[in-house]
Amino acid sequence: MEKKIKIVPGFSWFGKNIGIKDKTLDFGGVLSDVPCNAAAVFTRNTMPGAPIIVGKEHVENGKLQAIIVNSKNANVATELKGVEDSRQICQLVAESCGISVDLVLPSSTGVIGRYLPMAVIEAGCQNLQHEFGNTVKDAERFARSIMTTDTRPKWISAKVGDATIFGVAKGAGMVEPNMATMLSYFMTDADISSEKLQEILGRVVNQSYNRISIDTDTSTSDTVAILANGLAGEVDLDEFEKILLEISIYLAKEIARDGEGATKLIDLTVCGAQSQQQALLTAKSIVNSPLVKTAIYGADPNWGRFVMAIGKVFDYTVEIKDLKIFFGENREYYIDADVIDRDVVPLDEISSMLKNEYVFIEVVLGNGSYSERVWGCDLTEGYVKENAYYTT
Repeated sequence: MEKKIKIVPGFSWFGKNIGIKDKTLDFGGVLSDVPCNAAAVFTRNTMPGAPIIVGKEHVENGKLQAIIVNSKNANVATELKGVEDSRQICQLVAESCGISVDLVLPSSTGVIGRYLPMAVIEAGCQNLQHEFGNTVKDAERFARSIMTTDTRPKWISAKVGDATIFGVAKGAGMVEPNMATMLSYFMTDADISSEKLQEILGRVVNQSYNRISIDTDTSTSDTVAILANGLAGEVDLDEFEKILLEISIYLAKEIARDGEGATKLIDLTVCGAQSQQQALLTAKSIVNSPLVKTAIYGADPNWGRFVMAIGKVFDYTVEIKDLKIFFGENREYYIDADVIDRDVVPLDEISSMLKNEYVFIEVVLGNGSYSERVWGCDLTEGYVKENAYYTT
């Protein structure tokens, strides 16, 4: 992966303020010089936002050329008017940029249950073709324009042969896949068919964005999309998927790290499971547990919280004598649940390790051959404060 951001040839970006809620950047877009092969994965929430409905229609044929995003308003629970508003935004972008309306992917993120200020957005779409630029600064402004409660933009680039992949994401709350309150977009100049992109993206999302948690709430607006303009020619598909997975995991971890009120990133591995399902269910039960998350926030080595979270995976039974919990990237300290003598369990050392900003935990359930890795964050007073007054 590139430490220095590189833009993808053939794409341009913009991000600006149009006054949807405040004076921060709230409207952004991506435009390709040519129509792209495309793929997307959307939220599984049964009350999806209007842009999800329109976006699914537009990407169905595997072609996109532009992405348009507004923040500060999710356009969710707005019924037919919300859908009509999303369609109108796509039409405005298409007319301004001289492209087909069905090549525009719309997204919205922010407060639920409010109509979009369409007069404001319509004004913001005037002469939109002149807003796009192809510099790193333009891409950064787009990354910032899609933020809501995020504290920083999340973006990265990488090379695959002669091609470049650029990825950007937003998300800080309402995060429990499938997927998170999360928007993520990838642009590449690799030449890959829409069918292959959809296959690759589905696998990548499942191993990255579907492995993070902040608060167990599945958003109504989640979108991950990839556009490939083909200008760099063909690439090795296995290598492309490998790199796309790496940068997706990076962005997913950045979302978890930037969770609302979060002070720590939790990197959790569950192994020794009897099945992949047991490993994943157990990992999510632990990383989603408010009691586990608050214990980690307070650096409290209360391993009973882990026992509780493991035990509420009702479909599987774990023998207490088989359970071990390791702490630290190199498994420096561990708790053997079969040995609970206070003099044996290194609680003080574990507490000290839990004070780190990056907390590594490995839970061994037994001698099974299956494992899963997930990422999350601690639960703090900051999360409560952020969400108690979100709409005010």
